[in-house]
Amino acid sequence: MTERDDGATVVEGWSPRPAPTGASLAGRTIELETFEADRHSRALFDAICGDGREDLWNFIPFGPFASPEALGDAFAGMNALGEWVTYVGREPGSDRLLGTASLMANRGAHGVSEVGCVIYAPGLKRTTAATELQYLLACHVFDDLGYRRYEWKCDARNAASRSAAERLGFTFEGVFRQHMVVKGLNRDTAWFSMTDGEWPVIRGAFEAWLARENFDAGARPQRPLAELRAEIGAI
Repeated sequence: MTERDDGATVVEGWSPRPAPTGASLAGRTIELETFEADRHSRALFDAICGDGREDLWNFIPFGPFASPEALGDAFAGMNALGEWVTYVGREPGSDRLLGTASLMANRGAHGVSEVGCVIYAPGLKRTTAATELQYLLACHVFDDLGYRRYEWKCDARNAASRSAAERLGFTFEGVFRQHMVVKGLNRDTAWFSMTDGEWPVIRGAFEAWLARENFDAGARPQRPLAELRAEIGAI
């Protein structure tokens, strides 16, 4: 990008980018594939619905659901809008689903996508696979699609989501007050983003963190993402 005399920034060679393809995304600890109601509703329901899992839906604008059919109808309906692609995370070599995340509000004309509706089964939270899931989606947005901006938005009350965004390398941009009404409640929305200019450092940190040599004999990571980003950014 170059700056003009009037302060405007020219994006050379820009053309609209395609929508997320829904292609399968394979990692070492998790595999992502596009949600299909007839294939995934039952397994996803078993992973993130049912007794004791209602809290997973506290900050999600719909759900929880009483049946696999209701869950499938909800996600299929969102996908049908054309600006939303839902992925499910699968344990490699297994039919077991671990959770879901969506690429939302995709605006190919501007190269902008948002990750949201992130719902992890209890066994996925705070795992290597949870981090790799986010890495795979970001790679798809920046490397496969050539987008310029990637967003993370959450209820400003959701401390866990805000902490996760910052850990993953998103930058806090502020709070949109009275942004939405969700399940009858006011939602102030915290906005985070990362850009294509920041992505090479963030990607390098992800890859260093996910490398086998970063884990000890007990499968515990030895260096945090923030430390790796700082080190790579200083090179």
